Amino acid sequence: MIKMMSSMSAALVLGSGIVTLDAGVTLELQSRYPDPPVAALFDESAAEIVAYDKMSKRLFVTNSGTDAIDVIDISDVTAPELITSIDLESYLEDAGPTSVAVNPRPGRHEIAVALRAPLSPGKVVFFSTDGTYLASADVGIEPDKIGYSPNGRYVVTANEAESLETEDGPGAIDDFDGSLTIIDVTKPLRQLNQTKDVQTIGFDAFNSVRDDLIAAEVRIHPAAGTVAQDLEPEYFTFSEDSKTAWVTLQENNAVAEVDLQTNEVVAIIPLGAKDYSLEGNGLDPSNRDDGINIANWPVYGLYMPDAIASYKVEGETFLVTANEGDTRDDFDTERIKDLDLDPLAFPDAAWLQEDEQLGRLNASIIDGLNSDGTYSELYSYGARSFSIWKTDGTLVFDSGDQFEQITAAYFPDDFNSTDNENDSFDNRSDDKGPEPEGVTLGKIGGHTYAFVTLERTGGIMIYDVTDPYSPSWCDYVNTREFAGNPEAGTAGDLAPEGIEFIAAGDSPSGFPLVVVANEVSGTTSIFAVKPLP
Repeated sequence: MIKMMSSMSAALVLGSGIVTLDAGVTLELQSRYPDPPVAALFDESAAEIVAYDKMSKRLFVTNSGTDAIDVIDISDVTAPELITSIDLESYLEDAGPTSVAVNPRPGRHEIAVALRAPLSPGKVVFFSTDGTYLASADVGIEPDKIGYSPNGRYVVTANEAESLETEDGPGAIDDFDGSLTIIDVTKPLRQLNQTKDVQTIGFDAFNSVRDDLIAAEVRIHPAAGTVAQDLEPEYFTFSEDSKTAWVTLQENNAVAEVDLQTNEVVAIIPLGAKDYSLEGNGLDPSNRDDGINIANWPVYGLYMPDAIASYKVEGETFLVTANEGDTRDDFDTERIKDLDLDPLAFPDAAWLQEDEQLGRLNASIIDGLNSDGTYSELYSYGARSFSIWKTDGTLVFDSGDQFEQITAAYFPDDFNSTDNENDSFDNRSDDKGPEPEGVTLGKIGGHTYAFVTLERTGGIMIYDVTDPYSPSWCDYVNTREFAGNPEAGTAGDLAPEGIEFIAAGDSPSGFPLVVVANEVSGTTSIFAVKPLP
């Protein structure tokens, strides 16, 4: 396990460390759509993923509440205006949008939308940026993330094919193969051919090395029929040259490397676990301890990232992950108090399993399990952090317990709140804490910044990651109103999910922007990136 690395200098003392505060950038809210938030959009996933088209100065936002893409004009960033909503209901039965992307190639003026129906093949539908239908393609089971390669040649979907527990006994799984669909969109879309231009690739080649993957700490559920059935692609990022994609396999705690020239998965890279017993790696594991108690505990955190981004430093590519920690529909999870602990590994088990200690923390029942049914190691979900990795899976930086330390300092009365209810202090401590979800990178003035969304507590963490080995924290900005009523639309932005950086040269205002889609409040927020005062 690798201890958090940090070049901490002056400014804000937060329990287990000092976080840099003397340089960098912050975010200044310019506007949100709609404003004020609309009560009818509360908890309807009315804004989840956002994409930006620099030519039309428009945002495209997935709206699962209405099964549409909302098209928002931000030519005036202080006054966003809904232009139209692209109705998606007729393109795939019982489906809703999961993701949207804009073609970066000059002159193409098109977007791609992923549609997902439960336990079924999905579809990608292409529209002009004016909302005119252009083409469609069939893709793999349950597409989640969609994106264009930087050169605009490929559209890729990560087809999650989530596990489903059956009624055939404990742990029995009805499963489908996770996959990736790669669509060649080099030619005009009117020429798109399902047979020639659309290829769905899976993980069958790894079925024969199941034991090797498990030995390398790739999480394969014991009840899964095959490796291919168990792997669940979630999100991806591209190399700058569009030759490679790296795909998070969230429930499997791994990343897949994909060769886009040969359309092959060439590697599955395990991410290991974070040791919460090390200095700087604390957590608050209980929602029944009546306080903020970030400390070291004899438990590990499985990184299990959701969003992933990438950037190059001196010719080497680095991966940046938001370590959320999603589970397989909760059928591989128990609270630590309900597990049988190995008395040799945990001589103080009775105390540890009290609700006020580790007892309430949700943990894996398939990791750390001995042959006698006891647990000699405990693994919780997510790392409550963001991380930077080499492409071979070497961890070069993790933010440790900084997210919990910082949110505790900023909002001590609302620490680890849930995302759809105010007055929920400490509610998420027994699960995944602030729950980092999305990440985007932006280059400004020779520096690279990471913007990380915290789904539960809310807000955006900002780090200078120019040096991947020694990032520094810049600021934390949260536009949630903890005194408001979420259901009445008076609580500001809730559950930030998708996040997009807009460079100054592409921005309507001439300065860099960060745009965030907030799933629970149904709002889309526009921030200016400004120097720290």
